[in-house]
Amino acid sequence: MGDKTMTADEVVSRLSSGMTLGIGGWGSRRKPMALVRALLRAGIGDLTVVSCGGPDVGVLAAAGRIRRLVTAFVTLDSVPLEPHYRAARESGAFELTEVDEGMLLSGLRAAAHRLPFLPVRAGLGSDVMRVNPALRTVTSPYEDGETLVAMPALRMDAALVHVNRADRLGNGQYLGPDPYFDDLFCEAADEAYVSCERIVDTAELTKAAAPQSLLLRRLSVTGVVEAPNGAHFTSCAPDYGRDEEFQRAYASTPWPEFAERFLAGDEKEYREAVRRWRKEPRG
Repeated sequence: MGDKTMTADEVVSRLSSGMTLGIGGWGSRRKPMALVRALLRAGIGDLTVVSCGGPDVGVLAAAGRIRRLVTAFVTLDSVPLEPHYRAARESGAFELTEVDEGMLLSGLRAAAHRLPFLPVRAGLGSDVMRVNPALRTVTSPYEDGETLVAMPALRMDAALVHVNRADRLGNGQYLGPDPYFDDLFCEAADEAYVSCERIVDTAELTKAAAPQSLLLRRLSVTGVVEAPNGAHFTSCAPDYGRDEEFQRAYASTPWPEFAERFLAGDEKEYREAVRRWRKEPRG
């Protein structure tokens, strides 16, 4: 229950190839991109990734680090389909388990509660059952006798999430409009690592913000990383919005060129590369 502060490199030193890794956020919103970039630098791969996917999935897919992806979608929001994910998927670079958003939520809830599955209506009458032949149904033991999908628990070895503020003990606070599934990712994983815009004293978490904004509890958090602008180029409202111009450049640049220019060094070098790019004239 003591000080859980770490660096991003210390976090990834505790991860390894072959893990099942959950990544919080939603599309191109509040993604733990500084931790994902550290993961890329570490060379960790053969991952099973669980994510409401955005550029986190895009960069890991483009770099060949994903063995299997469990998701309901992969989008950049203002760019409807993540292009690097699309290229990797069309080439058959990894296995895809695509489920309904409600099913993904239920899978996380089941894992958080240490249940083997949860019954859900989502997926019934759709092609979700056809494209996921391993899914099973269950019959309600009560008078209704309803047939439901048995969504298996999405247990993970580790989870990465990003929030606005956290304390050194692992309590985390979001200040934007949506918690996404970040709390469930942390509770469903054996270890959870949280990056944040700013580490504050515990007392400050309760000032000038609604109590329900205290999203993450220290009991479900393994480590905390202070990473200002750590969600870039995704949004982290209200601290900053999505960097739309840079996202368009990411989406339109061939992966080897983008990786060489922006991801060859550490996080400081990434920020410097973005700064230099921003100063370039635009035609």
